[in-house]
Order: sequence, then C-alpha cells, then structure tokens
Amino acid sequence: MALFFWTGCLAICLQLGTALNTLPQCLEKDYHFEYTECDSSGSRWRVAILNEDHACTGLPDPLKGKECTFSCASGEFLEMKSQLCSKCAAGTYSLGTGIKFDEWSNMPPGFTNVATFMETNIEFSGSKPDSCNNSSWIPRGNYIESNRDDCTVSLIYAVHLKKAGSVSFEYQYLDNNIFFEFFIQNDQCQEMSSSSEKWVTLSENGDWTPHTVPLKSGTNILYWRTTGILMGSKVVKPVMIKNITIEGVAYTSECFPCKPGTYSDEPGSSICKICPRNTYSGRGAKECIKCDLEKQYSDEGSDRCNDRLPCTSKDFFQIHTPCDSEGKTQIMYKWIEPKICKEDLPKSMKLPQSGKKEECPPCNPGFYSNGTLACSPCPPGTFSDGMQECKKCPAGTEPVLGYEYKWWNILPSNMKTSCFNVGNSKCDGMNGWEVAGDHVQSGVGGSDNDYLILNLHVLGFKPPTSVTGATGAELGRITFVFESICSTDCVLYFMVDVNRKTTSVVESWAGKREKQSYTHTISKNATYMFTWAFQRTTIEQDSRRFVNDIVKIYSISANNALDGVASSCRACVMGPQQFGSSCVPCPAGHFIDKENNICRECPTNTYLSPHQVYGREACIPCGSGSRSNKDHTYCYNDCSLLYTHENQTFSYNFNNLSSVQSVLNGPSFTSKGTKYFHLFNISLCGNAGEKMAVCTDNITDVTVKDMEAESEDYTNFVKTFVCQSTIIPSDSKAFRTALASQSVSLADTFLGATVETSLNGISVKPDIFPLLKKIPDINFFYKSSSTTSSCERGRVTVLSMRCNPNKPGQGDISVPRMCPAGTCDGCNFYFLWETAEACPLCTESDFQGIEGACKNGIQETHYVWNEPKLCTRGVSLPEKRASACESIDFWLKVGAGVGAFTAVLLVALTCYFWKKNKKLEYKYSKLIMTANSKECELPAADSCAIMEGEDNEEDVVYSNKPSLLEKLKSLATKEREHNFESVQLKSSRSQHI
Repeated sequence: MALFFWTGCLAICLQLGTALNTLPQCLEKDYHFEYTECDSSGSRWRVAILNEDHACTGLPDPLKGKECTFSCASGEFLEMKSQLCSKCAAGTYSLGTGIKFDEWSNMPPGFTNVATFMETNIEFSGSKPDSCNNSSWIPRGNYIESNRDDCTVSLIYAVHLKKAGSVSFEYQYLDNNIFFEFFIQNDQCQEMSSSSEKWVTLSENGDWTPHTVPLKSGTNILYWRTTGILMGSKVVKPVMIKNITIEGVAYTSECFPCKPGTYSDEPGSSICKICPRNTYSGRGAKECIKCDLEKQYSDEGSDRCNDRLPCTSKDFFQIHTPCDSEGKTQIMYKWIEPKICKEDLPKSMKLPQSGKKEECPPCNPGFYSNGTLACSPCPPGTFSDGMQECKKCPAGTEPVLGYEYKWWNILPSNMKTSCFNVGNSKCDGMNGWEVAGDHVQSGVGGSDNDYLILNLHVLGFKPPTSVTGATGAELGRITFVFESICSTDCVLYFMVDVNRKTTSVVESWAGKREKQSYTHTISKNATYMFTWAFQRTTIEQDSRRFVNDIVKIYSISANNALDGVASSCRACVMGPQQFGSSCVPCPAGHFIDKENNICRECPTNTYLSPHQVYGREACIPCGSGSRSNKDHTYCYNDCSLLYTHENQTFSYNFNNLSSVQSVLNGPSFTSKGTKYFHLFNISLCGNAGEKMAVCTDNITDVTVKDMEAESEDYTNFVKTFVCQSTIIPSDSKAFRTALASQSVSLADTFLGATVETSLNGISVKPDIFPLLKKIPDINFFYKSSSTTSSCERGRVTVLSMRCNPNKPGQGDISVPRMCPAGTCDGCNFYFLWETAEACPLCTESDFQGIEGACKNGIQETHYVWNEPKLCTRGVSLPEKRASACESIDFWLKVGAGVGAFTAVLLVALTCYFWKKNKKLEYKYSKLIMTANSKECELPAADSCAIMEGEDNEEDVVYSNKPSLLEKLKSLATKEREHNFESVQLKSSRSQHI
C-alpha cells in the first residue's frame, strides 16, 4: 500500500515538473510587487505576485522590504522594484500617505453597493411592493448621489491602514425625508465609532459640507448609508458625495492621473489644477487646450469644447438701474455670462436696445429718498410710508418696527442672491435672482438644475415696547406672496436657519403655483436667515432649456424685526416724568386703554392678543372649559370641567390623565415595502398650561431628556400639546434602533372643551365619533398656528373623551377607522380616548339605598351604585347604616289576636240579627192578615197564630214601611201569594154570600 502511494506521488511530481518547464519566463509586465503583513518585529517582505490571467515561471525571490513606519511624501510614490520614493510625473498626482476619489464617471474599484430588501415574511393585502434590485448609489461625474426611493442602500469601501489616519469627504444633504449615516466597522463587523456620531447633519444653504472622521490602524470598512422615507408620491432629494479622501496609508505604489478637465504641469504634484473657462483637457493632461473662441466655448473644468449656437431670448436678461436724480430708472439688457451664443449666425437674436426710462417705484415702507440714487432707512424713532419724508412719532406713540419689501428697484441691503450647482461651480458669481420693479424673480443661472438662492438676514424678533410676551408666545411673523410659472418639475424651497446652526426646509412648492401667500410664525428671539431656493429641474444637465420657468416674489414682510424700520406708529404708555417721555411696556396681560393710554389688566379668563394691545377687544375670551394663566398670555384647561346637559350637571376631573400619552398607529408600508408607524404624543391638560408632548427626529441613543438639555437651537425638537412623528422600526431597515422623522406640531393652542360637536367653526363629524345617549363625549379642541401649503389655516386637532367604565386607568386612544392616520385631509385630526377617567364625578344621584330585614330590633341599609355605573371618584359610596326596629313576631301575634276577636264578634252579630229578622217576618205576616180582615169587616181570632206556651208580644212596634229585605222577599213571593189569596177569597166569600 505504501509503495503504491509513493509511486503515485512521484508520477504527479514528474508531470508537474514537465508542465513548469513548458511555461515561459516571467517578464516585468507579468507580475507586480506587494508587501507582506508586518511581523511582531515591525519588518516585512517584498514578494512578487502574478497579475491576473498570467502564467509564467521565474518570479523574483522575496526581498526584505521597508520598515512598517516608512511612508512617502505628497507628490511621491513608492517604486516597488527599487523600494525608493519617486516623484509623480506631470499629468499625475499623489497624496503620499493617502488616496483620493474625485472622479465619479464610473464606480471606482473597491466600492460596492448593497441594497437592503424588504422582509420576506411580511404579508400584504394588496399588490406586493417593488423590489430594491435597481436601487444603488449613482456616479454623476464629479460626485455620486444616493438612490431616490425608500430603499436602504449602503456604499461600502474597505481599506487597511498601517497607522491611524482619517477619512474626509464633502456632501450635500438637503432633504430631511431621507436618513443619512456614515459609520465605520472593523473586520469583525463591530462599529468603531460612537453610534450617536454616525448621523450626518443637514447641509447649510446648499453649500458643500466637509465631514472628517478618524480611522484606526488595521482594517476599516466605511459605510455611507441612506434610507428614503416616502409618504405618498413625494420623491426625496438624494444625498451627494464628492472628494472622498483617506489618509493613513503607508504608501502608494503608483500615481493617479489627473481627471478630465484638470491638469498638472510639474512633476511631484499633490493636486491637479482646474482648467479655466474656454479650455479643456483629457485624462492625465499636462496642460489645458484652448477652444476656438469664434466657434466654441467651455465652462471651467470642462473635458471638451461646445459649439456656439445662435443667440435666443434665453441668453440675455433685463435689469433696472438705480433711480437717478429725476426719479427715473433705465431698463438695461445684458448677455448672460459667460456668453455661449453667437450673434452673427442665421436666425440669431440681437440684444434689445437698452436705456428706456421708466418711473422709479417708490421707496419701501420705512425708507425715504434723501436725494441720492438709493432709498435710505428712516432713523430710529421716525417712520415713513415710503412716499414722504421720515417723521418723528408723536408723543405717546412708538414706531412699529419691521420690514415690508414690495418695490424692487434694487435688492435691499440685508438681502443677497447667489447661484449654486451641486455638481460643479459653473454658476459661481452669478446672480440667482433679479429685481423687476413690482417683484423679484429667479434668474437664469448656469444650467437648469442650478439652485437660485435668495437670502434675507434678520438679527432677531422682539415685540414692540408696549407688548410683554411670555416665553413661547408668538414674537413675529414673516409673510411672502409668490407665484411660480413652470413647464417641468421645478421646486421652490423656503428654508430657515436659526443662529447659523442648521438650515432646515420649512415648506416647498413643486410645479406651477398660482399667486398665493405664505406665513411662517416666529416664537424665539434669535438670529434668522430666511432662504428661498428655486430649481428648475432636478435632472442633471448642462443646458438652459427651461429659462422661461421662473418664480416671482411680490412682497416680503417681517414684523417685530429688531433691526427693522417703521412705516407707522402705535400708541404706547408714557413713563414717569423723571424718565422722560419714552414709552414703557405694560405688564404682561395688560392692554392699553384707547381713551387715556394707560395699562389695564385683561379680565379674568381672557388672554392678550399677540398682534395688537389696544382696547378691551385685545383681550380674547378663553374657550369653554378653559381658563387664562396669571399673565393672561394663553388659555389652558386645568383638568376640570363643569357642564350642564339636559337639565343635568356633570362635573369632570381629568387629573389622572394629565401625563403624556402615546398612540402608535399602523403599520403602513411604502411602495418599496418600508414599514412605518404614525406616533402621536398627547398632552391633554394640566401642568399649568405647559406643553408637555415631545416629538423628535432621528432617534438614536440620545434620549429625549438629553435633547431637552441641549441648546434651544435644536431644530428637530417639537414640544407642544399634540405632535406627530413617523417611526421606522429597526426591523424594517435592519437598523439597530428605530428612526423617527417628520416631527410636526398638531396643537400648540388650546381652544376649549365642550360636549358640543363644534367650537368656533371647528366641528366633529357625528359619523366619526357618535355621542352616547346617557353620558355625552367631552371634546377638546386645539389648533396649530403653523401653516402649510395644503393647510393654509393651520392644523386642527379634536380629542373626544368618552366615558367607558370597562376601561379603567389610562384607557385606550384610537383614531377613526375611515382615517387610519388620524386625519383624512392632513389638516384636521381626530382622536377618541375611551377610559373610566372620562366619566363625570359621582354624585348622590348615582347610588341608592336598599333596606334589609329587621333582626333582633336592628335594621341595616346598604348603598349600591346605579347600574350601569357611569361615574368615577367624586362622592364616595356611603357606609351601611343600622337603625332600631320592632320585631315582626310581636306584630304577628297582635294581628292574630285582633283577627280572632273580630271573627267571633261577627259570628255573634250575624246570629243575633238572623234570629231577630225571623221574628219580624212573623209579625209582619200577622199584620197583613189583620188588615185584610178589617177590610171585609170580619173579626179576626186573637189566638189564631199563637201556639200553646207562647206569649203575645205586645211590645213589638210595627212600621208601616217595609225594610229592604222585606221588599225583596215580597217581590220574590208576590205571585205565589196572589194565587193563595184568590183561592181563599173565592171559597169563603161564596159561602158568606
């Protein structure tokens, strides 16, 4: 057996040796060098590795390599054959100890896309969701963008570092409807950074935002992961990344060629320069090539020249010059720079004649014309309507500060405009918006997918001196009137930046929009940057096909601005003489009497309007079931309510429901199968009117308590009476924790509570929550002051409290079946809260007493609730009551004795009257016979009816009137007596005659 084994091995070795002898000798092009891993002594070896699909023999022997701490400088690479650092040639570059990815025409080697599919065990009642097979990060030339759907897609790159380093990149992240996270794992799939640091913040003002994270030595797996949250048909704006740089590699064995549109003209370059306008270059260029300016043009950083086309109306624009001394403005026409068209071509349009004069529009309110070419703001303490000189406010008045821009001859000093393109800088330096007399409109830009940006900077908001507002009250408003004219997928964004922290999108409008107004409420005194950004199309392109798609803003007004001007004055309260004649504020909750300009406190259960403080009408009555706070700044419900319904008074106490309650409704699914829930947090009443419901965005390991402790500038934090968040569970997208987004306030003002189905025009549909017959529902009405494009009057929330004895404690909160998201139109929200705590307080009419039997002279009375019991707490059920009583045996004996005596007495009386009645009958008969004898003059025998031994009772008195008994007896025997008499008369009278 052993002999057979060794014989086989010898045969295989002979065949292998023969095969090796037939392979060609290896050339330098057939292999490359690599270093082995460093050993414990910090040394390593250089070994030759065959290139893919190459087979040869005679590879160089392993050679001791450079020490592990060795590295090359920037602009150099390690020539592995000589193991020496050499300078990069012209047309290439090197970071020395780093690698850079700045070209995204195709996916660079080493990068992979992984899309997370929906759970296969989820059952859907309708059609199955779409697959995520086609979802991935997409290269766009200078940058790479994430998927636009609601799939979770990860961009992954693995790198092995010999020493600690870092990774940096620039990103564009504008849409909070998509989650963007960047994190690092080691080769054991363990995250190497804090989970709270992986969430990337939104970009500011459309600028590219740098992001740097340190890397540890060893294997680092980099993840850029996005998850879109699509509610309805809205498409999220993708995340864009460019210039990914990884530092910490020991060396690079080759230099990177300059990408098209760039060049390096010197050896040892660490970066490539960008080709200027009207030049171009290819990959690895040492210089840029000029275009033929007579026929061609190119943008900065171009890889080719474009032909000049005939000029059209899309290649020029008009502006208004500043007003001259005559009050005239000139209309000027200018070519859009850089000029890319040619005028001397057939059908080319000439630039219109400039210089036509028009009347200058008046100055904006709060400004005046001082004889110069521009309008100047009125000095402090003065006002103007824009048509006249500035005047001082009269005594007892103060200027109403703010901004009202409705004439657009020049852009105001606190506004600026710019152009931004996410892919390159071809519109840098251009004006994004242009003034046009009675409006300001979007400009042309470099291409149709540019962002045309208009900014308004306001130092802060504070009510006038006469108004003292409480914390959280409305401080001001910004209102603008706009119109959009679009033929494609244009979008207008309105964004707000608080204290230069993070810019967030407040509202957006897509497509064509009629002329309309939008108002945003300010509730905090801080520095604000308001931004309007217009994009004609989201499609990546370099052309200007939709120049005629524009948006016009007719007016922008901001009241109570700290650095504002005054267009009018308002009455105020004068201070004491020692303080001069300046205005002083009224105490909180006080209005200014119109007759004598003194401060007067608002009546009980009213609150002071945040918009005007003059006259008693400034004090707005609180709604039913609510009361005002001490400062008369708002109304709230103290968890108690007294209501009379159908001649019955109900008293309610909701103190046990004052804590915040949550309702998680769902699940629902997006078109790609993403599971999500609607989370509602509800603060019903109490807490001295403080809004206790909290909703946050981007839930990580940071708790709500920690968020409250952070700066007030945290924009993804909502604290109100009722708020809503969209929750994505961790099992839906393979996240380690649940995610929350789109946190909005549904109720920041309490209107009132009543059993009626309507309040101040707000109604509860009876078919949604029908009222009970015995105990009516209590309806709490709230509203939200923030408006949206679909809810111009804000949102309204109605919370119906229903008495249900079968649900003790906190009970259950539900939404109508016909509106599973709590709303059917996105503006009106309805909730039903069923609990025993919603029952009225118990009164004495809710129980009854039941008397027990008398035992041993004691009788007990027990008290029980009326069934069904529809009350809670209030009056307690009385204890059983005992009272003295007489036993029932005694009364039975007394009754039996009285009954026996009565029976004997009745029997005796009956016998007595019966016997006496017989005697009366006899004497009556005798009397009748005697009367008949006298009538015939015949004598009657005295002893005819007296038997022997009987006495003649002479003492009986006969009555001429028969008794009732006698009359009845006589009537019954009348016929028989007549027959008897006729016989008697016939016999005896005949004999007598």
